Amino acid sequence: MPPVLPDFSNSVKLKYVKLGYQYLVNHILYLLMIPVMVGILIEALRLGPDEILSLWRSLHFDLVQILCSSFLIIFIATVYFMSKPRTIYLVDYACYKPPVTCRVPFSTFMEHSRLILKDKPKSVEFQMRILERSGLGEETCLPPAIHYIPPKPTMEAARGEAELVIFSVMDSLFKKTGLKPKDIDILIVNCSLFSPTPSLSAMVINKYKLRSNIKSFNLSGMGCSAGLISIDLARDLLQVHPNSNAVVVSTEIITPNYYQGNERAMLLPNCLFRMGGAAILLSNRRSQRWLAKYRLVHVVRTHKGADDKAYRCVFEEEDREGKVGINLSKDLMAIAGEALKSNITTIGPLVLPASEQLLFLLTLIGRKIFNPKWKPYIPDFKQAFEHFCIHAGGRAVIDELQKNLQLSAEHVEASRMTLHRFGNTSSSSLWYEIGYIEAKGRMRRGDRVWQIAFGSGFKCNSAVWKCNRTIKKPTDSPWADCIDRYPVHIPEVVKL
Repeated sequence: MPPVLPDFSNSVKLKYVKLGYQYLVNHILYLLMIPVMVGILIEALRLGPDEILSLWRSLHFDLVQILCSSFLIIFIATVYFMSKPRTIYLVDYACYKPPVTCRVPFSTFMEHSRLILKDKPKSVEFQMRILERSGLGEETCLPPAIHYIPPKPTMEAARGEAELVIFSVMDSLFKKTGLKPKDIDILIVNCSLFSPTPSLSAMVINKYKLRSNIKSFNLSGMGCSAGLISIDLARDLLQVHPNSNAVVVSTEIITPNYYQGNERAMLLPNCLFRMGGAAILLSNRRSQRWLAKYRLVHVVRTHKGADDKAYRCVFEEEDREGKVGINLSKDLMAIAGEALKSNITTIGPLVLPASEQLLFLLTLIGRKIFNPKWKPYIPDFKQAFEHFCIHAGGRAVIDELQKNLQLSAEHVEASRMTLHRFGNTSSSSLWYEIGYIEAKGRMRRGDRVWQIAFGSGFKCNSAVWKCNRTIKKPTDSPWADCIDRYPVHIPEVVKL
């Protein structure tokens, strides 16, 4: 009888083997320097102090050589520091907390649906099934105009919601940072579906009497990933405008976009989207280096709009009855997966340690040369980031990214709890997620944060931040009064 081989999977701690491999590859340069330094030390000991001193004296330097060398060093240093991108700091941010009068428990939402769609029981049943599996909680909020039966999506009500959300987060940001309105050099407001005239950015300038030479921008129609597009725009502007402050306001105005028709693909956003907003202060001033919470490391944007299916997968249009709504395609998750794949292919080499990049390269070569059926290696992004902020677009989005990126329940906890407490607040959801991590006291100096957002078009955008200082639990966060209850268990189906 042939000898039984030992079970190496049990006898060898493969986890420690992988940790050893990661340490070896990631510190290979330092490890190679050790024998070099030891060799130099042994040679110095062999020569002795007298021989080393005589060797030094044998070297001849004249004044011209010294001056030329000094000039060259100064010139190279000057070119390096002048061409180096300016560091962008995230000084602080503020998230909007809706009043309790705007809350929409499941029972209220379903009662309104039955009254508004009383002749369409199948649509009511469809909304109930979506809500049961949505991952939302009982405390999400809708604007006052949507609480009427039927809703009153007037221009006046939409402006009222915009003023309520945007002015609230701006006031909170001024209070947190001590920033004065006249100190704002750049203003960017993004709101995808509500784009009035004058613009929302003009509304902010009028309210706070900002300077006449302010550089203001209003982004619309760019979906839930517009927040990171605004961050990217602010970064580019801060690179060319020294000693400046930029304020980014991200929100979505729900009032004029509540669908009152019967198309199922258009009813889905009603069940997921809720009130929310955030204001973020970015700066390139060196004086903010020690005060700022985070430093911007990378922004990577991926746009799949050249593909017709990707372009139309989130599409605003009229239904058969002429009622406007957002049509979400059945191909949405597949298209999001392709966009994510393109995005991480770009961001991977920028953030992954050498050990993960080497494994990915070897697997890629093996599939090309030896066997195309080899399973592709999925890099371990947990080696590159301590925190993940995945856009809280819906339960399916979070589930898919957790599976594809092989993340633990704790890594996606901020996204799931944000969806549960505030719903899908569109482009501002990423800031509620960072707020959750801070409220839990988990953000430490040096921690790296990966924000991932998806948006119509179709886009997948990423931002990487590095924490500047250990952040204490904030007392003025929208999570402050409920963080002790979280995390909560979210069942697969909540029976209504």
